[in-house]
Amino acid sequence: MAYFVTGATGFIGRRLIERLLDKRQGRVYVLVRAASMERLEDMIERWSVVAGPAAAKRVQPVIGDLRRPLLGVEHEQVAELRGKIVHFFHLAAVYDMTAPAELNTAVNVGGTTHAVELARTLEAKHLHHVSSIAVAGEYRGTFEESMFDEGQKLPSPYHRTKFESERIVREQPYVPWRVYRPAIVVGDSQTGEMDKIDGPYYFFKAIQRMRRLLPEWLPLVGVDVGNTNVVPVDWVVAAVDHIAHEPELDGRAFHLTDPRPQRVDDLFNEFAAAAHAPRFAASIDKRLTDIVPKWPLSLALRVPPLRQVRRLALHELGIPGQVLAHVDLVPTFDTSETERALKGSALEQPPPLHEYAPRLWDYWEREMDDLAKGRTLKEQLGGKHILITGASSGIGRAAGVKLAAAGAVPLLVARNVERLEEVRAEIVAAGGTAYVYAADLADMESIERLLERVLADHRNVDGLVNNAGRSIRRSIALSYDRFHDFERTMQLNYFGAVKLIIGLMPHMRERGSGHIVNISSIGVQANPPRFSAYVASKAALDAFTRVVASEVVGDGVTFTTIHMPLVRTPMIAPTKMYDAFPAITPEEAGEMICEALRSRPKHMGTPLGTFGEVAYALSPKTVDRILHLAYRVFPDSAAAKGETAIDERASFEQIAMATLTRGVHW
Repeated sequence: MAYFVTGATGFIGRRLIERLLDKRQGRVYVLVRAASMERLEDMIERWSVVAGPAAAKRVQPVIGDLRRPLLGVEHEQVAELRGKIVHFFHLAAVYDMTAPAELNTAVNVGGTTHAVELARTLEAKHLHHVSSIAVAGEYRGTFEESMFDEGQKLPSPYHRTKFESERIVREQPYVPWRVYRPAIVVGDSQTGEMDKIDGPYYFFKAIQRMRRLLPEWLPLVGVDVGNTNVVPVDWVVAAVDHIAHEPELDGRAFHLTDPRPQRVDDLFNEFAAAAHAPRFAASIDKRLTDIVPKWPLSLALRVPPLRQVRRLALHELGIPGQVLAHVDLVPTFDTSETERALKGSALEQPPPLHEYAPRLWDYWEREMDDLAKGRTLKEQLGGKHILITGASSGIGRAAGVKLAAAGAVPLLVARNVERLEEVRAEIVAAGGTAYVYAADLADMESIERLLERVLADHRNVDGLVNNAGRSIRRSIALSYDRFHDFERTMQLNYFGAVKLIIGLMPHMRERGSGHIVNISSIGVQANPPRFSAYVASKAALDAFTRVVASEVVGDGVTFTTIHMPLVRTPMIAPTKMYDAFPAITPEEAGEMICEALRSRPKHMGTPLGTFGEVAYALSPKTVDRILHLAYRVFPDSAAAKGETAIDERASFEQIAMATLTRGVHW
C-alpha cells in the first residue's frame, strides 16, 4: 500500500504523516516544493523520533507545485507512481480567513483541480479531500453531512473557495472520494502545540490584557454572540486516518466537529479560566440583542475618529477585522456519518474543551505570544549571562531552569552549594549551561568576593535578578524587643541587593547594556499588617531603583521591579494558614522573571496590587480601616509568638478574604 499526500509539512499534514508512519505500512510520497525541502528534512527528523528511523525512511519526497498542472510533478515520476497509490490525501490549502482572495483561489481552487488531475493520472484508488465546515457558509439550521449545495450564503473568499474546491472533488467521476470537513482546528490536546494564530487564538491577547487589568474573581457580564465549534488537531488527524481506512465509505462527507454545543462565551470562559482571568458570570441572550437595530452602531463606526479607534484597538490586540464578522457559526452540524464510522474506536467524540484548554493556553503564552511580540525568549536571552540570587530553591531555581532552557547562562547564587549543584545538574541534564557561586548575601564582604569571582570568570554579566530575600511576619506589638528583625531584613533585602547592583553597575554602564530585575512584593502596594520589617525593606529597594534608574537609563542599563504576589515557597511555610490560601507556583513566578528579562518593562505586578496603591493614594484612612479588619482576621502565627504545636488551620473567614484578595500575604 502506498500513500500520496499534499500539504504534508502543514499543521494537519505533518501529523497525518506521523500517524501513517506509526500506525500503517507502505511508502508515503510527499509533495513538496523545491524551496521547502529543508523544512521537510526537519520533519523527517521529527518523524524518525516518533515512529522510528526505519519508518521515517518510508517517506519519499516528490518535487512539485500546487499551482501547476499535475501539481508540477515530472512526467517520469508520474509514470513511476501510476497504479501504486491506494490513498491520495489532498490537504494542501489556505486555511486563513484573512488571506487575499487571489491566494485563496489559486491554492484552494486551482490546487484542488491539479490534485484531482494527478490522482486520476496516477489511478489512485481513493481520493481523500480535507475540506472545511466553511462550505456550509451561513446556512440556517442543521447542515447534514449529505448536504452540499443548498443555496447557502458564502460570505467571504475563504468560504467560497472551500466550497468550490469541494465541488471539484465531488463532481469528478474518476477517483472514488471521501470528504472531511473539520471545524475550527486548534492545538494538540496533549501538548497544546499550535503553529499559527487563528480561530480563538486571535482573542487570547484580549484575555491576557483583561487578566492584567482585572482581578480573577471579578464577575463579568457578556453578550451571547452565538455558537462556535473547535476540535483539537490530534483528534482530527486520528479521525481522518481511521475513516480513510474503513471500507465502503466512498462518496460521503464527514463532519469532524464536536457534537456538543459550544457557545462563544463558554469557549471564552474556558480559556479565561486557563489564563486565571475574570470570566463571564452572565451573558445577555442573543435573542434580545438580535432585535436591536444594528444600523446605529454600524453608522457610528463609519465616523472617521471611531473607525480609527476601532482599527487601533484591534491592531493592538492582534485581531483582524475580517475575523470579527465570522466569530459565530450560523449553522449547526450533524455528525451521524462520522459517529457511525468511528463507532467502537477511541475516537467516537473529540475530547471536551475543558480537558485541554489549559494546555492550549499554556503553549500559546510560552511559545506563540513571544512570536507575536517579535522576539522570543531564546532570541532575546540566548547566550546572555544572568546572575540569579536565591537560586537554590523556589523562585530562583525555577527562573534559572527556564532561562537555561531558553539558551541563557544562569549564574546561580545562594549559600547552600550542594543545593545549587543539584540545580546546575538539572540544567546540564536538559542540555543547558550554568555556573554555581556560593555566597552569603547578608554579608557585604562575601558579596565583594562573589563579584570578584564572577567578573573574573565571565567577560559579560548581562542581567541581575535580586531574588534572595527574607520575610518576617510579626506584628509591631511582638516586635518591641526584636529590633534585630528589622536589621536582618534590611541587611539582606536592601543592603545585599544594593551592594550587588553597585558592584555590577560600572561593568554594565561601560558595556552600554544591562538589565536588573528586583523582586519586590505586592506588600509594598497593599501595606498588609504584620509585615513592617519586610515591606519596609522592599520599599527601600523600590525607592532606590526609581532614583538610580533615571541616572543610568542613558547608558543602556534598565530596571524592572516585580511586585510579586504570594508564592508557594519554603519562605511562607512557617505560616501554616497560608497552606489554604491561593498562591502562584515558583514556576509561574519564574516565568514572570523571564518575561521581565525579555521585554524589560518598568514594572510588573497584579491588578490588585495596583488597586491597592491607587486606593491608598485616594483615601488612606479608609484603607487603614480595611487593613485593620484584616489585622483582626489574621492573627500572629505560632512561629511569630515563639510557640509550637498549635493548630493553625485557616478559618472560613480567612480563606474567604484571602480568596477575594488573591496574592496578598496577610
